[in-house]
Amino acid sequence: MTTQRTTAIVTGAASGIGRAMTLGLLGAGVDVWAVDREASWLDELKAAAASRPTGQLHILQADLSDPASFDRIVAAVLGGAGGIDILVNNAGIGQGSIRADQRHNPLRFWEITPAQWDRFVAVNATAPLMMARAVVPHMLQARRGRIITVTTSLGTMVREGYMLYGASKAAAEAATAVMSEDLAGTGVTANVLVPGGMTDTRIIPDAAVADRSKLIQPEVMVPPLLWLVSDAAASVTGRRFLAVHWDKALPPAAAAEKCGAPIAWKAIATMPIEPD
Repeated sequence: MTTQRTTAIVTGAASGIGRAMTLGLLGAGVDVWAVDREASWLDELKAAAASRPTGQLHILQADLSDPASFDRIVAAVLGGAGGIDILVNNAGIGQGSIRADQRHNPLRFWEITPAQWDRFVAVNATAPLMMARAVVPHMLQARRGRIITVTTSLGTMVREGYMLYGASKAAAEAATAVMSEDLAGTGVTANVLVPGGMTDTRIIPDAAVADRSKLIQPEVMVPPLLWLVSDAAASVTGRRFLAVHWDKALPPAAAAEKCGAPIAWKAIATMPIEPD
């Protein structure tokens, strides 16, 4: 980015993938406004960030299932920083919050309640869209900006027992694809970044796996994220990247090409026939 101080919003910033990305951005000199609903986790993040002096950390406690939260967050950031360069839509809710052993005891779609569906859609699908809707007018005015949304692997989107998580994350990815098309030529980009498999975060309960050391570590997200928010990726939009396949031995652009694909499964889809 070209501003003197680069400002990012990271949602779900206080643990797991969000924490790793927040610390990575801070280490790269980016000022981060960390959004999370859990106050104690935000305190832990603040303590961890004390050793990352190059970027400034700002804490915002908010529940993204509240429709009023989006404008409040953006107003707070604009009031403190004057602009927003980066939005990382990371906040999410997993099915372990409903059934800890759901990986081995699948939660069938006829077992879920309307309230559960509403909450998963609100946090995993609606919140990324509404956060983007709130920040984009300011990015358009500046003619620059990066929107990065964390979704999930295609296999998780269509796996048995994953209606709540898989379908809501699929909606978030489809929404990001539409964003990238709507924003074409504006200087604002929209991309998807996913770990590429089961990751060692609080979303995965201990009951779900026998050995957590075999899970992907959240820090794999940092190298592709830092490249996506750099000037080198200014024209990259409408792509999805699998962080676990990022090859640090390659130049960043080559690593991105290796682990990237068109957003929203376009590489495996047949586009509709439409009249002229």
